[in-house]
Amino acid sequence: MAAEKLRDLSQPIDVPLLDATVAAFYGTGSKEERSAADQILRDLQNNPDMWLQVMHILQNTQNLNTKFFALQVLEGVIKYKWNALPVEQRDGMKNFISDVIVQLSSNEASFRVERLYVNKLNIILVQILKHEWPARWRSFIPDLVSAAKTSETICENCMAILKLLSEEVFDFSRGEMTQQKIKELKQSLNSEFQLIHELCLYVLSASQRTELIRATLSTLHAFLSWIPLGYIFESPLLETLLKFFPIPAYRNLTLQCLTEVAALNFGNYYDAQYVKMYNIFMVQLQSILPPTTNIPEAYAHGSSEEQAFIQNLALFFTSFYKSHIRILESTQENIAALLLGLEYLINISYVDDTEVFKVCLDYWNLLVLELFEAHHNLENPAVAANMMGLQVPVMLPGMVDGHGSQLLQRRQLYTGPMSKLRLLMICRMAKPEEVLIVEDENGNIVRETMKDNDVLVQYKIMRETLIYLSHLDHEDTEKQMLKKLSKQLSGEDWTWNNLNTLCWAIGSISGSMLEEQENRFLVMVIRDLLNLCEITKGKDNKAVIASNIMYVVGQYPRFLRAHWKFLKTVVNKLFEFMHETHPGVQDMACDTFLKIVQKCKRKFVITQVGENEPFVSELLTGLPTTIVDLEPHQIHTFYESVGHMVQAESDAQKRDEYLQRLMELPNQKWLEIIGQAHQNVDFLKDQDVIRTVLNILQTNTSVASSLGTYFLPQISLIFLDMLNVYKMYSELISKSISEGGPFASKTSYVKLLRSVKRETLKLIETFLDKAEDQPQIGKQFVPPMMDPVLADYARNVPDARESEVLSLFATIVNKYKAAMVEDVPRIFEAVFQCTLEMITKNFEDYPEHRLKFFSLLRAIATHCFPALICLSSQQLKLVMDSIIWAFRHTERNIAETGLNLLLEMLKKFQAPEFCNQFYQTYFLTIEQEIFAVLTDTFHKPGFKLHVLVLQHLFCLLESGVLTEPLWDVSANPYPYPNNAVFVCEFTIKLLSSSFPNMTTTEVTQFVNGLFESTNDLSTFKNHIRDFLVQSKEFSAQDNKDLYAEEAAAQRERERQRMLSIPGLIAPSELQDEMVDS
Repeated sequence: MAAEKLRDLSQPIDVPLLDATVAAFYGTGSKEERSAADQILRDLQNNPDMWLQVMHILQNTQNLNTKFFALQVLEGVIKYKWNALPVEQRDGMKNFISDVIVQLSSNEASFRVERLYVNKLNIILVQILKHEWPARWRSFIPDLVSAAKTSETICENCMAILKLLSEEVFDFSRGEMTQQKIKELKQSLNSEFQLIHELCLYVLSASQRTELIRATLSTLHAFLSWIPLGYIFESPLLETLLKFFPIPAYRNLTLQCLTEVAALNFGNYYDAQYVKMYNIFMVQLQSILPPTTNIPEAYAHGSSEEQAFIQNLALFFTSFYKSHIRILESTQENIAALLLGLEYLINISYVDDTEVFKVCLDYWNLLVLELFEAHHNLENPAVAANMMGLQVPVMLPGMVDGHGSQLLQRRQLYTGPMSKLRLLMICRMAKPEEVLIVEDENGNIVRETMKDNDVLVQYKIMRETLIYLSHLDHEDTEKQMLKKLSKQLSGEDWTWNNLNTLCWAIGSISGSMLEEQENRFLVMVIRDLLNLCEITKGKDNKAVIASNIMYVVGQYPRFLRAHWKFLKTVVNKLFEFMHETHPGVQDMACDTFLKIVQKCKRKFVITQVGENEPFVSELLTGLPTTIVDLEPHQIHTFYESVGHMVQAESDAQKRDEYLQRLMELPNQKWLEIIGQAHQNVDFLKDQDVIRTVLNILQTNTSVASSLGTYFLPQISLIFLDMLNVYKMYSELISKSISEGGPFASKTSYVKLLRSVKRETLKLIETFLDKAEDQPQIGKQFVPPMMDPVLADYARNVPDARESEVLSLFATIVNKYKAAMVEDVPRIFEAVFQCTLEMITKNFEDYPEHRLKFFSLLRAIATHCFPALICLSSQQLKLVMDSIIWAFRHTERNIAETGLNLLLEMLKKFQAPEFCNQFYQTYFLTIEQEIFAVLTDTFHKPGFKLHVLVLQHLFCLLESGVLTEPLWDVSANPYPYPNNAVFVCEFTIKLLSSSFPNMTTTEVTQFVNGLFESTNDLSTFKNHIRDFLVQSKEFSAQDNKDLYAEEAAAQRERERQRMLSIPGLIAPSELQDEMVDS
């Protein structure tokens, strides 16, 4: 009953009843009460007339939650319908909100009590301002400033409103408002800033109220990044701020303001003011925080205010130096203050806090890069040689010219700080991805279970910084590293963490030294580490040292290739670690072995000086003992590594012999199992036997992945038997599922059988994918699979179908391209209909089948298009429906595959002989469906492809390839001059009905704009972005996906830059066939 009374909005709402409903929703009553209240509040919120009750509710309730509920309703109206309301309603609401704010903030008591409510009202006011100001509310800023002068509490709240306004316009506007609106608001704020500026200075000079001064500093902080510069440098503002800096209550806020000023960068007009500001600041800082303070210690024991101070200090120094370090270093009298500041920053960098360290690290990376590039670009040979760490007498002709000597002076100026920075980087080096052995919170050494992405990002920046530092002075880098290493050996500095960071640092500079120097350095490092491993006792200690040895050697393939003795010692050491059962050690040994073999494989198949046979042969003889302690997954990595060695052997006879010896263990076992099965087929049903079969197949897949074409003799040996096992297991699975119902597919027995089927498919796919493109291989392997694999897929019950069948045939079509055209109808017949039935019931079931099905379709559309034309129109409709189904998916990779497939089809069907028929059937459907996913906010990652599809469709209209009308001729014979006019009208209708909140003029403008910019992709794309914001579907969300393409182009440019600097991309990551003769 009460609910009905509330829902009737024809008379003023019953406020006590609404209070009771809100209380029931937030209360501790029964679940039923809560959900009933929730339902009523939702209905009210969705009622378009509810907002007219807001004033009445706010005036008559004391309950904060009810007030918030009313304001939430209002916020929705302001965001989405404000401009459609009549003027008197808008003005009434505007004045009401302003009055309540003034009334509540005019006296101290109510302002403190109602603080949360006032804050929410401020937000509502700013939302209204975004629509009304400047055009319909010119006097807003003057009104606000004059109100502020009437009382200190009103003034404090006005500061809060101004701060919100600044943030809305300057910080959060991208994707919330159109470009034009943002520009308009920025201009208004700039032109009216004088009043705000006077108000702030007045408060800072006259007020004694701590809260007000803090609010004013906080507002200034929001404004300083964009106000006209004269207000900062040609007024008493800076001096006032520096006066407040030593006072503890304002220290942090003032420091944040100074940081904003420090970050401004606009030429050298105000250099003198900056130098003065910096010098006064440094004098004051020394009395607050003496230079001798142990900052990391102070931070660890400080209050949260003091910790924030150190963090803000880091931000101040880094902002100031980024923009203005040049003016400090250019005059002698400022250099001392500069070096002192850098000293502070290095000490702050040792603070044990990730955020503080990130701030410092980002700046160090910039500074070091700048110093490095100046030298890297100086084409003068002497400087280039000097940079490589070769000693060259300084006075060379050409060196004395101004630029060169200036650079040398600058470099000398920074020698001290750079040396301290090297030590910092070595002591705090982050953990690289390859290291699997870590210390847990109880101080035990364990295997890492999860990758920490923050640490990986940090490692990347630190590694880059250390490489630049190493280029600037190789001698110092080497000296500091070896000195720390000798302290590890002597035990003076021995801790796990010290050894780890040191070895990670050593590994990270691989490739930055000249080969000569790198060899000398590494001989010492590896020798010391091997000694350390011998002399140190204790399992955990040994595990830490082992992990470090493995990491360092894995980073220096060039050194290992040049030193066979070291390479052999290292590999034998890895074999030793393969018997070490400490968690993580075996995994890392197998991973490092694979990494080294990939880079040095030729070295293992030639007979080295002083040896009787190639290393690979020796290894194959001892193989059973080497792998005796490894787990199956480690054995597979080991086999893959040896596969790389075998692949490097150029003599076919030797290669086949090595392969045979390598596969001896698994083949023996396989023959045994197949032999037993011939006598009694039930032998294959035993769980242990199934596990062994699975393991043998996985070993084969590992070797196939590294051997490629050369794996042919081995796969031919087991292929037909393997297909028979596949078929038998498949029938067993289907039988279990049809007898045992849906739960049978979850039993461990069926899961195990399916693993064997999957591994079989994976093995064939890996081999065909890696094998060179030889048609006879396809002829040998594809026909025998038609029945046991393809027809079996169709025969199975849905739950027993393996999605890998689809990806295997996608690989085959991609590999053998047009040669597969005849087989496509058979593939279609076997997989098409039955897979579609599985995946079109909903968006959730069979996710693997979905993705692989569309990949197979895409392969066929790309390489065997003639086979698609032969489909009946019914079948083609199925294909097109399934594509639309795909890009409606919210699962990103399925939607992307669908869109790529759609683009492929649209391009192929552009050919004149199919164009009219195809597009008459599908043009409007596709356009409609693409607009639907483009504007529904769930498919943002597909933005780039949505735009390409629309561009393709609109270009097609302009190109004149379409000669038949797209409209229904029977309904209206000749109403349109051409297709472009018809589609234009169709699109306007479509969007107007989808977005009733936009006027027809806005929509027409958008559609015409699309037609005008079809040939210029970037304008076309921006046009669509602005429309999405205007349609209000995309505001208040994270819109970075709409800009993803631009971000990708930026990443590619960065990679090209890194390739030009030795060591920046680690030698172990370069995808070269490293010159390995």
